[in-house]
Amino acid sequence: MKIRLLGVRGSTPAPGADFVRYGGHTSCVAITPSGESDPTLLLDAGTGIRSVTELLSGPAFHGSILLTHLHWDHVCGLPFFGAGDHPASSVDVHLPAQLRCSGRDLLARGMSPPSFPIGPEDLRGNWTFRAEEPGARRIAGFEVGCADVAHKGGRTYGYRVSDAHGAIAYLPDHNPARARSDREDPTVVPPSLSAEVRSCSEAGSSASARPRAAASRTRGSLVRSAVRSRRTASSVLLFPSRRAAPRRTQGFGEDRVLDRRARAAGSVIDRPNPSRS
Repeated sequence: MKIRLLGVRGSTPAPGADFVRYGGHTSCVAITPSGESDPTLLLDAGTGIRSVTELLSGPAFHGSILLTHLHWDHVCGLPFFGAGDHPASSVDVHLPAQLRCSGRDLLARGMSPPSFPIGPEDLRGNWTFRAEEPGARRIAGFEVGCADVAHKGGRTYGYRVSDAHGAIAYLPDHNPARARSDREDPTVVPPSLSAEVRSCSEAGSSASARPRAAASRTRGSLVRSAVRSRRTASSVLLFPSRRAAPRRTQGFGEDRVLDRRARAAGSVIDRPNPSRS
């Protein structure tokens, strides 16, 4: 298979000279089967999907799109995908099942009037929208496995795509809950307590202080804990909470900031969310 990274940004597109190194488009990966010239499988549909059209030998796309989740930066390029919005196209869209809604209705929650001029059914060509449960299936000539991953704000999948020659795993947005360093770090809330912590935090109940304290330590000292864990873990990927996010004046993922922090932290990459201030 051939893999092309057409968009690797998060949250919002980032144009300008400061973002040339990794590109300014949001999430999209195009996969071409071995021996073929055109990509048939797309992972996510951020603004990077617009670049797929120029990779094709013809004017229309024939293949499938796997959406990890429905946040704007992963779907906002869909109605601007020229080769998909074409009378001769044939596109199957697969997305995480949730809320007892059809695939079309899930996508239409953010892509329909008054939020957007058209709905999913208004795209030209032959489109299908499938709300999928986790599991393995064959899509666009590949073996595809999908599983739930932790990410705030709606159901999110990670995908494994394989053929006879190799395999890739695609998990662009996730909040790691268990890693090697967790066994040595008592400040990480175990999965058995996560629901209780969330319930106490959201409801403001006066229940057990133990989950409250665990949640406070996790949120308040996540960065420090990971730095300590670096001594025993090979690598840790951090996505701190917004409370810990520093003030930023550029878009999410500024190249120079990421490079500088990666060098300073060694195996720990501090990748903050954009500030709300």
